[in-house]
Amino acid sequence: MDSQTSLSGNVQRFLDMIRAAKRGKLKIYIGMAAGVGKTYRMLLEAQELMASGIDLAIGFVETHGREDTARLTESIPAIPRKKLFYKGKQLEEMDVDAILFRKPAVALVDELAHTNIPGSRNEKRWQDAEELLEAGINVISTVNIQHIESINELVEKITGVKINERVPDRILQAADEVVNVDLTIDELLERLKTGKVYDLQKVPIALQNFFQKDKLLQLRDLALKEVSRLVEGKIAREIPAAGREKLQAIVTAISTNYRSGRKLIRKSSRLASLYNSKWYVVYVQTSKESTAKIDASDQRHLINNFKRAAELGAQVVQLSGDHVARAIVDFAKSKEASLLVIGKPAFGFFDLLGFRNFFRLKELTKLTSQEGIDILLVAPDEND
Repeated sequence: MDSQTSLSGNVQRFLDMIRAAKRGKLKIYIGMAAGVGKTYRMLLEAQELMASGIDLAIGFVETHGREDTARLTESIPAIPRKKLFYKGKQLEEMDVDAILFRKPAVALVDELAHTNIPGSRNEKRWQDAEELLEAGINVISTVNIQHIESINELVEKITGVKINERVPDRILQAADEVVNVDLTIDELLERLKTGKVYDLQKVPIALQNFFQKDKLLQLRDLALKEVSRLVEGKIAREIPAAGREKLQAIVTAISTNYRSGRKLIRKSSRLASLYNSKWYVVYVQTSKESTAKIDASDQRHLINNFKRAAELGAQVVQLSGDHVARAIVDFAKSKEASLLVIGKPAFGFFDLLGFRNFFRLKELTKLTSQEGIDILLVAPDEND
């Protein structure tokens, strides 16, 4: 992975990987917001790869009416888009079948977080990209920081804007290169005000919402940290340091508390990525929360957290029993886990994970100590 080295150096490394690979290689340009130049950089790289003799084609590139970006596409072969009718309108999506049939060495797949039109081959564009990679096609793509699953909620808090389109962290973690396309806040705002990001009619609204300077500063910092984290994770996976302590497995224990469960899952996902560890999300169903007794909303929230954990790369496990602490520690031991992640009680000292009568910290500490398992307590959010 890379951050801010020269374009030619990036191209050469990706070129070397292409020639050595059987499964396709994935490169992602990431940025703090729309307009920083991700697609532009991707197209510049495409031209360099073509100059090196690589068979390359555009699978889908969205220029958003930006003239400089559109000009770069003119010299690059493009695979015709698939036309679909939805709600009485003809719309276009990337034609995965056509790309698989054409099978270029490299396909450009812009906007990785995009949700496809109902009736498309896959629901999400990142799923399209995965198909291409499995077929041996190398993919270069783009994504904004707000679309990364594990930090999506943090971005929502910063910007006040709900982001529905998300890319699982595992996609970025599996990428062979991630390049941060950085731009100063003043440069980005100047591009916005001169109509190089959105149509000029949309600029006043953008400046009042997502593109406020303090918000962009936080997003820029977040983008830099995220790429750094991905680099550290790749180093841990591919270049293990001598004597580096490794977390063989992480177990995250959740309850029916939806908000605390989401935070535990998000934190654990980042830990598992950093240490390249196996990761399990465990829920112990007690007799008081049996299928016949559990509240319907709690059941729905629990299922949503299961789905979220699976999307982030966890193996989700449901256990049964009224001795919650014992069940979780036994499971952690069976998986040779060295870290147990649980929620820190918001009120009562013994009200861990919502199991006031069962999950006592003293008992849990004793059990984990006996098995050599560390505990990480995650503080709840203020509104949990």
